[in-house]
Amino acid sequence: MKRRAVVPLLAATAGIAAGRGAARAQSGGYTPLFNGRDLEGWDRIGDANWRVEEGAIVADRGNGFLVTRRDYRDFALRAEFFVDTATNSGIYIRCTDPATVSTATSYEVNIWDERPEARYGTGAIVDIAAVDPMPKAGGRWNLFEITAAGDAFTVVLNGQKTADAVRNARFANGRIALQHAPGVPGPGGAVNDRGVVRFRQVEIRAR
Repeated sequence: MKRRAVVPLLAATAGIAAGRGAARAQSGGYTPLFNGRDLEGWDRIGDANWRVEEGAIVADRGNGFLVTRRDYRDFALRAEFFVDTATNSGIYIRCTDPATVSTATSYEVNIWDERPEARYGTGAIVDIAAVDPMPKAGGRWNLFEITAAGDAFTVVLNGQKTADAVRNARFANGRIALQHAPGVPGPGGAVNDRGVVRFRQVEIRAR
């Protein structure tokens, strides 16, 4: 009887230790910002037609943002995205005004292969860190890894570093926003707000 009692006690002790180890590992890892099912945790700004399809956040019409409901200061952010070549999108970080997201109130890590001023196109931090030559993202899934540490910012696109510890102290804290915006105007200056963007595996490790 005593021997049989010892076995479950040892198993329970091991289970508690394993649970603590898993908790430590989880706390040191990334936290999902997107649950893969719906837009819980995000606020809509503008009129982009955001929805969830096949485990991804999708928009292909309109001008607007999805904005997190909490601020982040120092962090590592990872996000997979798919865009058409003509799509104008981006990930905004340290958004100081969640109701008016722009490069005047945040940093934009750009996604736009056809941006007229290409040096601040895909992979750049607009008006902060140019890229030359600009990498292209259209027509396939890509991975952004964005790090904010104090006044230093690093961006890696598909393993290629496009911004390397670039320094700017304008915005110290703020929210994260996903964008769908008009692209290059059509004939006669017509608004061109089409072009799909999809985001999945959006996750953050706050520091």
